[in-house]
Formats: sequence, structure tokens, C-alpha cells
Amino acid sequence: MSAIADNNDGPVETVQVLFALYPGYNTLDVAGPLEVLSRSLHNSKDKAPAASKAFKVQFAGTAAAMTSVQGLTIKADMDYEDANDELEDFDVIIVPGGEGVFDVLKNKSEPLGLLSKYVELQEKNPAKERTVLAVDIGTLLLAQQGMLEGLAATTHPDYYTRLEQACQEASSRDLSMRTDVMEERYVVNNARFDLGENPDDNPYIIRKARGGDDDKTQGGRRKSIARKGSNAWQESRRRESIARRTKLPLGGMRIITTGGVTAGLDASLYLVGSLVSHESALEVARVIQYSWVKGVTVDAIDV
Repeated sequence: MSAIADNNDGPVETVQVLFALYPGYNTLDVAGPLEVLSRSLHNSKDKAPAASKAFKVQFAGTAAAMTSVQGLTIKADMDYEDANDELEDFDVIIVPGGEGVFDVLKNKSEPLGLLSKYVELQEKNPAKERTVLAVDIGTLLLAQQGMLEGLAATTHPDYYTRLEQACQEASSRDLSMRTDVMEERYVVNNARFDLGENPDDNPYIIRKARGGDDDKTQGGRRKSIARKGSNAWQESRRRESIARRTKLPLGGMRIITTGGVTAGLDASLYLVGSLVSHESALEVARVIQYSWVKGVTVDAIDV
């Protein structure tokens, strides 16, 4: 079952992650998030790390072996028929970028259908917390499926214009709201953790309004008020009602889009910070010797 539910009782469970692969994905778009998530622990001081793993990762593919633009081959754990059947089990779907994106768009092939079904699941059952993370030009696949309408998003800087055009085409199909394309490291919509009594002190985000203006801190970093314990999503004491969540775009699904390939590392650290703990995210960044560059949360609400 989903690890992320609307209660704080019971044992800490593993967050289930599915990488949605297609021929011609970018290696680092997969390897970067995989490295971050696989090193994340519920308890970073646990002397038996295997028992404290925060994420379980699986791969879906259109074939048994999925090859990247750079020639790396990953064995798929399941095909898309099985992935669609088991979709309710996954808390996070990660969509990499890569040159193969354009073939997916041209042929209207997977993972487009998977993404649409995932949205349907969230809208039917907004009590569960689900996340889609699109790395690099993987954002174009979300735009194609209308998943960015009324939200903000980013992608590789070379494709800002193409993303804007894709979002305009999607919104014109059903006269929906526009998408704001932002020049940011990563952009988070529908933040689902507790922002705290003073959002300016939140360690996970630099907050911006959709108009592009920074809030009172003028883009400054939040001083850390890292929450204690093993699971941020378990401790946060969410106060949002199901009715309120239903009114959010996509049933309140968290949508994260990133810039170029290395921005996937930053967004993955954000994911660890919001689903596990800030301490765990900082420890992963330390171990891989990476300086975490924060993105923005757009129009965040205190849930």
C-alpha cells in the first residue's frame, strides 16, 4: 500500500517510487535521483541502514531492457501494462528527460497514458499523497497531458519556449488556465507538508509567487528548523481536509519539475526533505559531496 497516508500512526513505511522509462532517456536524469533516493534513510544514524531505507525504487519500461541516449541499459522491473495495474501502490513517479521524449510525444506512447491514469487516481482519492517528479525535458510530457494547467513549471533553459508553447496548446484544448514557466532550479506545486507557523523559517523552500516576485526574504535561504524524528510526512500534523485537497489542481498531487540534468539531484533532495526528513536530505548531500541548490515552492499553502 502507499507509504504516505493521512495519519501519523503505525510503523514507518518505505516510499514506493516508479521510474517511467522510455527509449532514449538521459542517464543522469535517472542515475541522479536514484543515487539520492537509494542513500536516504529514515534514521541517518542507523547502524543497520538496510532496515532504515526510506525509498524502494522500481523501473517500468516499454521493453525488458531500456537503453539511454548515452548507452546505459537498465532492466525494467515491469512493463507498462503491469505498471498501470499496480499504479495505486506507488507514491512517486519520476519521469526523466532525454531525446526520446520527442518520440514519445510524436507517437503518444508511454509513459503518457500512465501519467494520465495517475492523475485520475489522485482525483478519485485525494486522501493519498502522490508526487510526480519530471526531470529536465521530461516536463514536456506533463505539459502534453495537461498536467501543468494552472500551475508553474520549469525545464531545461533551451526548452523554455517549447514548454510555453506546449502548455498553451494544452490549455487551448479545454480552455483551462495558463501555465507559468519559471527560470528556476526546480519548481514545486501543491506542497503537501506542514509549512510551519512561520513559513519564512521553513528549511525546504525558497518561496515565490507565480508572478515571479520573491516573498519578504527576497530570495534568501530559509534558516534550518529541521524537524526531529524519522519521517517528515509522519510528523507534520497535516490539517488540510479532504474537501480542501480536492479543490487543489490534480486533486492535490505534488508536481515537481526541474531544469537541466543536475537539477534532478536538487529536486530529489527536496523530495527526501519533504517525505523523510530534512536531516536525511542534508546527510545524503554530505555523503555524495553535493551542494544542494534550493528551488521554489509556488503559492504554497499551509496544509
